[in-house]
Amino acid sequence: MLSTIDPACSDIAEKVRIGARLTREEGLRLFEADLWTLGGLANEVRQRLHQGKTYYTHTLHLNYTNACVLSCGLCAFFRPLDHAQAYTFSLEEIRRRAQAAGKLGIREFHITGGLNPKLPFSYYEEMLRILKEVVPAATVKAFTSVEIDFFSKLYRLSVDEVFERLKAAGLDCLPGGGAEILAARARQIICPEKMSGERWLAVARQAHQHGIPTNATMLYGHVETIEERVDHLLALRDLQDETGGIQAFVPLSFHAENTAFADLAPTTGFEDLAVYAVSRLLLDNVPHLKLLWTYVGTKMIQTALDFGVDDVGSTNLEERIVKAAGADHSDRPTVDELTGMIERSGQEPVLVDSLYREKAL
Repeated sequence: MLSTIDPACSDIAEKVRIGARLTREEGLRLFEADLWTLGGLANEVRQRLHQGKTYYTHTLHLNYTNACVLSCGLCAFFRPLDHAQAYTFSLEEIRRRAQAAGKLGIREFHITGGLNPKLPFSYYEEMLRILKEVVPAATVKAFTSVEIDFFSKLYRLSVDEVFERLKAAGLDCLPGGGAEILAARARQIICPEKMSGERWLAVARQAHQHGIPTNATMLYGHVETIEERVDHLLALRDLQDETGGIQAFVPLSFHAENTAFADLAPTTGFEDLAVYAVSRLLLDNVPHLKLLWTYVGTKMIQTALDFGVDDVGSTNLEERIVKAAGADHSDRPTVDELTGMIERSGQEPVLVDSLYREKAL
């Protein structure tokens, strides 16, 4: 695909060809490049890393509570603690949902929720134990860095103690949420009550030090600048140089409906593909680039596989957070539909768990 490269990016293309690291200035230039150039370069890296394989998981989302002490303007999911629509799953309800999902052959539990101070720490430990008991073969990807930091402060435990106890209860890895955009300027606008970008990186670093892999995200399409996007990616690249603990990078397009930023226009497919491609090119040390169809729709899956994406996410049973912000889940694919889309793109679908271990159907 290098024949599609814009001559203005020929120097960047040569660095990609030999596997050389791109600079901040080159990252900024990529966001100005034509889409075919980005696709050609990102696809070359994707094929080098994964050949014809495309990964997916079969997942139950457990958004265990929407009750939250924060009131981030970007979030349509949270409810104040005493709100009529606030909910919290009981441990019995979690067991029931896990049992039902186990019968469907799920391979992953993906767990995130609001910051609810009414729950004891034992609730989270018992939740993990229940999941491991009900579906022993499934991996548990649970609690963002924001939740971990909240647990530490609320229960007066060090972050190290939080990780030690959750790992003993069954935690396998962390999702990448809560990173939003790491830049302090944008963060002050969209989520001023949330932990800082530096603190998010510090908690992720401690997870890696405990042998707990994480994902990493970037929420884009709100008030952030191109420079802030590039700096976000480079901060993650630096962390990965240090720890090697980031398994996948997950770009998340902002959904504004029912948030404080409802007047913002949604991202375009062009913008989404550009973010995927630039992310694949700058994050040379992160093995996987994941698309979440819950954010961009299933129509984007096949095209994105030519723009650096190697992981198309999962079946996402019962996802609630982005749905609350207006995402359309009506086209939620079955396993057969998801694998069919991958195969029609000329790729080999590979079922994996949260740790990218290949699994049989």
